Amino acid sequence: MKVLYIYMFPLWGNGSGTWLRSLIIQMNAQFPDFKAGIVAPESRMFKDARMFRLKPPQMGVFVGNPELKDIKKYSKFTSQEFISVYNYYLLRCSKAIEQFRPDVIHVFHTAFLPAVMRNLDIFYKIPYGITTHGSDLYYFKEDNRWVGPTRQASERAKFITANSNFTRQWYLQMFGNDLAKKTRVIPGGVSNGIDFKKDVSWIDKKYKFKYSRMVLFTGRLTQHKGVEYLIKAARGIKAEIVILGDGPERGYLETLILKYKLENVHMLGYFSQRLGEINDFYLRADVYVAPSVWAEPLGMVILEAMSNKTPVIVTRKGGVTTIVNDGENGFLVRAKSASTIVEKVNILLSDDELRKRMGDNAYRSVLNRFSWERIAAKFYHLYERSMKKRLQS
Repeated sequence: MKVLYIYMFPLWGNGSGTWLRSLIIQMNAQFPDFKAGIVAPESRMFKDARMFRLKPPQMGVFVGNPELKDIKKYSKFTSQEFISVYNYYLLRCSKAIEQFRPDVIHVFHTAFLPAVMRNLDIFYKIPYGITTHGSDLYYFKEDNRWVGPTRQASERAKFITANSNFTRQWYLQMFGNDLAKKTRVIPGGVSNGIDFKKDVSWIDKKYKFKYSRMVLFTGRLTQHKGVEYLIKAARGIKAEIVILGDGPERGYLETLILKYKLENVHMLGYFSQRLGEINDFYLRADVYVAPSVWAEPLGMVILEAMSNKTPVIVTRKGGVTTIVNDGENGFLVRAKSASTIVEKVNILLSDDELRKRMGDNAYRSVLNRFSWERIAAKFYHLYERSMKKRLQS
């Protein structure tokens, strides 16, 4: 079984890239007949797949990417810019198809890529599917130029997957409830091989931490992520507040830290997931906070924190409410409320038994529902069914 993945961002620096790499690694480990190819604007090595490297005439982002600083949002593309990028993907994807000869094609993200695949389907008749991670759907709120072509591509697709029930409903509302039968929820996965006894004391030594407790945020520094409310909450928390990530909001967030004269807030920038150091921060953290002000479709970083036995505090919006059970494996809080973040963080920091119990519950809840073994099996069966439909048609 040969599957070609078409992707529009670098494979590192965002949740969907981590998702795609992890899926392919697990598929290779689990299914001997599986072979992957990736068409993407990525120059680095990824040994688990054959790479078809792209250099589009112009890169774009949905809401931000730490590896694509100062890059224009797709919603701001002119018609000519989109046409040039679209034509580039159309030609390069066709070359990859002819060289790799896939049995199935899997398109990641909506916007213009499903439209590319819909036109390639006219010539190659290879079954394809579409995966949405939610942030791509937010793009359509700002720019509806690709809604019609994405609808047409969805009609022809053999399968559509969404990372949460919330994202699935959003997709169906946008492109039609008649797509419901082919649209499935398959979330991201988490690793079950974490070394919980690993020594991560290097973090305290390197950054000269004063407090024994640590509160963590990881992710893109965009307005949607609401990091300013964690920084405002830091005034009432006696712990190190660590922010890993980069993005357009960084300058503003740094001014807040200076304004409030906060010595316990550390903006450490973007850590490439290839380094492995980011996992040490998850292990070191006592509490993880995701103060999003928008409806988070799922939140891979939240799953990663929970898989490290870290209780989480997240905004009561979007798909994350299907992961976090309030008071059991974390706390749900209202958006834009620094005072509520202070309250819940301090409850956890002051109660070792509660924090441990919630952390253990967090680990068990994601391990049972989000193992990569189960997720890979679901996709393998989707690919198999798509191939059978091709033979029958």
